[in-house]
Amino acid sequence: MRYLTAGESHGPQLTTILEGLPAGMPLEDTDINIELEKRQKGYGRGRRMQIEKDTVKILSGVRHGKTLGSPVALVVENNDWKHWTNIMGAEPLLNETDEEMKRKITRPRPGHADLNGAIKYGHRDMRNVLERSSARETTVRVAAGAVAKKLLKLVGIEVVSHVVDIGGVLANVDNSISFESMRERAENSPVRCIDQVAEAKMMEAIDIAKKNGDSIGGIVEVIVTGMPVGVGSYVHYDRKLDAKIAGAIVSINAFKGVEFGIGFDAARKPGSEVHDEIGWDQEIGYYRKTNRLGGFEGGMTTGMPIIVRGVMKPIPTLYKPLMSVDIETKEPFSASIERSDSCAVPAAAVVAENVVAWELANALTEQFYSDRFEIFSEEIERQRKLAREF
Repeated sequence: MRYLTAGESHGPQLTTILEGLPAGMPLEDTDINIELEKRQKGYGRGRRMQIEKDTVKILSGVRHGKTLGSPVALVVENNDWKHWTNIMGAEPLLNETDEEMKRKITRPRPGHADLNGAIKYGHRDMRNVLERSSARETTVRVAAGAVAKKLLKLVGIEVVSHVVDIGGVLANVDNSISFESMRERAENSPVRCIDQVAEAKMMEAIDIAKKNGDSIGGIVEVIVTGMPVGVGSYVHYDRKLDAKIAGAIVSINAFKGVEFGIGFDAARKPGSEVHDEIGWDQEIGYYRKTNRLGGFEGGMTTGMPIIVRGVMKPIPTLYKPLMSVDIETKEPFSASIERSDSCAVPAAAVVAENVVAWELANALTEQFYSDRFEIFSEEIERQRKLAREF
């Protein structure tokens, strides 16, 4: 499976085209809109979320609620486009109005793509960079992930995300709670945190950052259950599934790190406290007595829950901006201010959930027959049976 996205933050729409979905898979716009709505929630979001009510249009590849095997085109329209037609329109400008000049950006924001992108592509107006580098693009990445999540769910694989840290406020994660309870708590929390005590402290930290014209980041966790054993490969570096997931996580805007299981703590522990002992049960077959490696060994799934975390830096657009340099005058100035969030970690957890889902679905369609969904589903169940009986 693969997909391509197109669109600018304040352009008319965001578009993605998905290729490689099995034919005959049930899919409706409601499957996608649920995830788009989750992405727009979260304490600390800016005014943009009040303007845009993201819903998807399925324009191709689906007929009467089932995929055809041909490319699926998804579109999310920008409701705010009507206010940006003169600034972001595709037609050549006959003359530059005051409004267009006012929106021209020559002061790059530290921590953003503005300056590097302008140098790379030769743009004197850095709006040409920030419109595409904006996290608004993750809207259709979530849409693509929602399709992948539907595929996974239909073959018995569930994905959930939650927030474990915002601005240094750590959640106390109760690993004994059920997967469904974790999902319910996360969905009902303004910061997608399953620890109510930490939730209140996280919201307070966001309020303080907003009051100070600042922003804060955090850590999100994605958990996946039901993946069959042996998805991925140890044979070649580019077929290791954990590597693909790691790449997907750090490809999300503002994400700067990733870990699986106990992650970086493994550097501070002896091997006896890192590796997972193997057991066998007549009903379930092989299993791990712990899950410190987060569901992966040798680049392949172990059958244990996949646990992956990503760290998101604070958003670089600040209402108390850092110093920068105007690319036209070379004089020091406070960086430009664009409409932004003081904290987008809860929304980023939803994005992470969906990009992980895409990588898992892609790995399954690569490894198992995937032209027809019913055969694809049977092949995965056969793999589970083979693993139990091995």
